[in-house]
Amino acid sequence: MKKSTILFIGAGRMAESILSGLVQSPNVKDIYVSNHRNKEKLFYLQKKYQVIPSLNWREDIEKADMVVLAMPPEVHLSLLQDMLPFIHNHFVVTIAAGIGPSFLEKHLPENTPAAWVMPNTASEIGQSMSLVAYGKAVLENHKSMLKQVLDAIGEAEECSEEQVHQLTAITGSAPAFLYAFSESLIDQAESYGVSHETAVRLVAQMLAGSSSMLKAKLAPQELREQVTTPGGATAEGIKVLQEGGFDDLIKNAVIATNKKAMSKGKE
Repeated sequence: MKKSTILFIGAGRMAESILSGLVQSPNVKDIYVSNHRNKEKLFYLQKKYQVIPSLNWREDIEKADMVVLAMPPEVHLSLLQDMLPFIHNHFVVTIAAGIGPSFLEKHLPENTPAAWVMPNTASEIGQSMSLVAYGKAVLENHKSMLKQVLDAIGEAEECSEEQVHQLTAITGSAPAFLYAFSESLIDQAESYGVSHETAVRLVAQMLAGSSSMLKAKLAPQELREQVTTPGGATAEGIKVLQEGGFDDLIKNAVIATNKKAMSKGKE
């Protein structure tokens, strides 16, 4: 398989998370990174990941097979307008919330292959659960090219554009919900007299083990019931969560996240 050259426009946290996994891939030839707002960040990334700093993406875009837009959603329109004269047989991919392939297609030359990837920050340890939606002009060679990226940062699921809009909160934002849950458990563990380090280790391993059980294809309900003896201590805790509206809180958090992401894309 031909090795790809990739240009990242934008060098924020998510871009770096992807880069940290991507630089391990044997299928990538060169990685250029552009970030006009912070040149120091470019040289930091060059030193840490051996990427090539691009001080002007307009000069380097012709070297790229794939262009990854790692900019905030609200600047995509102006960026795409700037890119328009420079796009010739490029595969354009965005990782911005709320920006689907149909938006890219609307503002790029006709028949430009485009895709939307929503990874999460676990990409930096090769454990992302990424969602991907393809545009109308994407061919199998483009999918193979993007697969090189996705395989380097974890697992991926191909979805429709609408499904990515709906599921981003679950795969991309819900890790923050989990970390907030973890913070509460850690705080409570510390209240029982253990050190912060011990509390973090207890909670982290509990979550890791529980996640492994889920990945073993066991149903969440079955796993919950294994832990929850009727009338027992765990059942009492579950009762408190249910009476506090736990299910509704999680669902409403997902809905609110999706609504905000879509509004940012429209901006």
